[in-house]
Amino acid sequence: MAITGSGSLAISFSVFMILAAFLHKGAAETVTVDSQNLATDNVSVIEGETATINCRVRNNDDSVIQLLNPNRQTIYFRDVRPLKDSRFQLVNFSDNELRVSLSNVSLSDEGRYVCQLYTDPPQEAYADITVLVPPGSPIIESREDVVSEGNETELTCISIGSKPAASIRWMKGEDDLTAETTVEETYDRMFTVTSRVRFSVTKEDDGVPVDCIVDHPAVKDLLTQRHLEVLYKPEVKIVVTYPDGLTREGDNLDLTCIAEGKPHPHQINWLRVDEDVPPHAVVTGSDLYIENLNKSYNGTYRCVASNAVGEAYDDYVLYVYDSRAGEGAPQKIDHAVIGGVVAVVMFAILCALIVLGRYFARHKGKPAPVPPPRLLANTLLRV
Repeated sequence: MAITGSGSLAISFSVFMILAAFLHKGAAETVTVDSQNLATDNVSVIEGETATINCRVRNNDDSVIQLLNPNRQTIYFRDVRPLKDSRFQLVNFSDNELRVSLSNVSLSDEGRYVCQLYTDPPQEAYADITVLVPPGSPIIESREDVVSEGNETELTCISIGSKPAASIRWMKGEDDLTAETTVEETYDRMFTVTSRVRFSVTKEDDGVPVDCIVDHPAVKDLLTQRHLEVLYKPEVKIVVTYPDGLTREGDNLDLTCIAEGKPHPHQINWLRVDEDVPPHAVVTGSDLYIENLNKSYNGTYRCVASNAVGEAYDDYVLYVYDSRAGEGAPQKIDHAVIGGVVAVVMFAILCALIVLGRYFARHKGKPAPVPPPRLLANTLLRV
């Protein structure tokens, strides 16, 4: 049967070179296999880049080294390339090494390559080339573009066309999210990975980034980001613009209602809880103005704001004081002054006791006249 093609040419060349090598070594020569160690390494390479296969021999006795492809076709026999594939190039050849590069690697190049040393018996070492195909940029899809606070949202991240399968992880701000992941192998030995996350949102999530991060041996931190858009009901706060202090009879009252929400509140209303708003109260947008207050206006005034998500309110309790409330109040007692007065009095009493002690010491043994109470009191006061 006739043999045709580049493969048969490579095989014929290999046979010829093997015979030539053995004739050169001589039939009487003895080969010590144990003294020759043939080794190589597995190679992982990204599709389109260059892989290098290194056949190494320790203590070579002039045996022939060759490199075969997964179909056992000879790529290099010593420093000669019988295989007509110019992507294979000789990097180095010596008695102890055959190093070959393969450029522009594709998936079809994946497989087990054979380093072969022609001893008796022949030695072989195997280099597995693994081709890595990086995934494309991940794609994030959402069940809805906008979600209201308190509701659940779902995001899906898809990584297409990688080898091996990529892994996907999620982060919301600084927090990790738990996901459900499925892996599908396609007809061309590629993998598609789909990952889904579900979580409830709050108003604090509005504008927060959610990251889909793809990890793969051929690429690091491949990321796609989506910012959450959350609708939330208004936050309401009443601010007293005037007066600054007590509300007295005859004063004016000016209240401002501050309401923020998403979407912005479309309606702001003022009311008086359980009663009507005073007839001459003026409502202008978010402001409530009441002039010439009296005690009949006492009560709880409420500002209610609403948007498409819901409504919220804030209350202000009005208590009208007498017109002179807060005036003529007793002055604050200065405790420092009181302390100083007490210290002076105590010092005076101490001095009086010293004077009396000396007086009694001088008249020791003599009955001392007892001063009248008025005289003693006057003496202490003078001191």
